[in-house]
Amino acid sequence: MNPIAKLSAYGAALVLLVAGSYAVGTAVGPLRHVAPSGDVATSGVEAAGHGGAHSGTVAEAASDQPAGLASSRGGYTLTPTDPTPEAGSFSFQIIGPDGAPVTAFDVEHDKRMHLIVVRRDTTGFQHVHPEMAPDGTWTVPLTLPAGGSYRAFADFAPTGGAGTTLGVDVAVPGTFEPVQHTPSRTAQVDGYTVELTGELVPGKASPVTLTVGKDGRPVTDLQPYLAAYGHLVALREGDLAYLHVHPDGEPGDGVTPAGPQIEFVAEVPTAGTYRLFLDFQHDGVVRTAEFTVPTGPAVPDAVAEAPAHADDGHGH
Repeated sequence: MNPIAKLSAYGAALVLLVAGSYAVGTAVGPLRHVAPSGDVATSGVEAAGHGGAHSGTVAEAASDQPAGLASSRGGYTLTPTDPTPEAGSFSFQIIGPDGAPVTAFDVEHDKRMHLIVVRRDTTGFQHVHPEMAPDGTWTVPLTLPAGGSYRAFADFAPTGGAGTTLGVDVAVPGTFEPVQHTPSRTAQVDGYTVELTGELVPGKASPVTLTVGKDGRPVTDLQPYLAAYGHLVALREGDLAYLHVHPDGEPGDGVTPAGPQIEFVAEVPTAGTYRLFLDFQHDGVVRTAEFTVPTGPAVPDAVAEAPAHADDGHGH
């Protein structure tokens, strides 16, 4: 066969190969993989650009995921604007579904924004309340003296939307020496003793009671703080899944005593160890009592399989 004939034959074979590949690709469609849950996901560009109700960033949380584990959820994204919180302040925006900073928030427990900051070993807990500028930028004085990775939780309710908790990591340079926490149900803070009773049962509404005393006597004149006698934050050790629990009753309702007991109902999502932080106010000062509590016995299967409400990170 002469060289021209050989080239012609090679070109014809190449055309047939390309046409066959196209036909197979058209019939099979894009590559897919099956997730552990059994859902089928599309790989490549199609997955990255998939729109509709399933679109979002890599950090987009599933609707049944515990609160605070993702920076983006329900179309809202927590975006820090100040990369150096160790300088004494922290700034951020909540970006809405339209890509613009959100500027309308509902008041919940006297504030439009609750910011919880804690190092990833659950030390250095702070509950602060930023102020918002007209452009939707929230800023709060914040001192993080020790080095390490911190988690900042923004707890808010956009006007017209549901209560939401988003989390983002903040790195602080410096020496990091992790702290281990042993189980504890008694906290000492500024001369106050706070006792925790009750069991945290995964997947079940669990009553817990915090009892406040000072100098061996019960404190019966707790002062309202953010429209309640106490605020309880629970963080799951390891990933810091977040739960903000408000107490039963309200100051001034005629039935809720001002101490020494503060009663809560908390529903932790899974078994494990949780760090609990109680904010309470007495003599004009807000103090925080800390506890380390493993979960109790698991819920029976018949109860665990019962339908549950969507978890938005806000307890009873």
